Amino acid sequence: MSVETTERLVLREWTDTPGDLARIYDIYSRDEVMRWLGGGAGRLTDPDQAAERVVAWRDRYAPYAGRYGLWAIEVAGTGVVAGSVLLKPLPGADGSTPTEDIEVGWHLHPDSWGHGYATEAARAVLAREFATGSRQVYAVVTPGNERSMAVCRRLGMTHIGRRTDWYGGTEVETFLLPAPA
Repeated sequence: MSVETTERLVLREWTDTPGDLARIYDIYSRDEVMRWLGGGAGRLTDPDQAAERVVAWRDRYAPYAGRYGLWAIEVAGTGVVAGSVLLKPLPGADGSTPTEDIEVGWHLHPDSWGHGYATEAARAVLAREFATGSRQVYAVVTPGNERSMAVCRRLGMTHIGRRTDWYGGTEVETFLLPAPA
């Protein structure tokens, strides 16, 4: 199911098809990706874990009726999935309870870095979220992840420093984008 489309991308639900499962494993088993996501916690170590991940994502975001989720970023016309884009309530200081703060994020395969896919996908989900009346959206980045901080800047987000409000108190570089006036 397509969630959003852009000039070059189709943002859609991840599926349990062999192609999607292989790509999920290929992305979320890589050290160069996972080092920036909770310090590697949750790294896949077995291809069978990809199917479990799809089920977990569906279950986690089902209560939000499509407003929030973690979606595949498919390059239009090619079928290649570049990675994931997410929009969700940030988990609070306990690491799990959703807050009122909304997060945008992205996880791309290294073969898709440097093509502007993260920026384009994030712009699409941000526009959709702001259309619901949200007043602001955050991005949180592991310190040192210069590529993701550059995406935040390209999105027009303002760096507001390091914070420990979310993800169980983990220190993150925090960026903020207010709704367009």
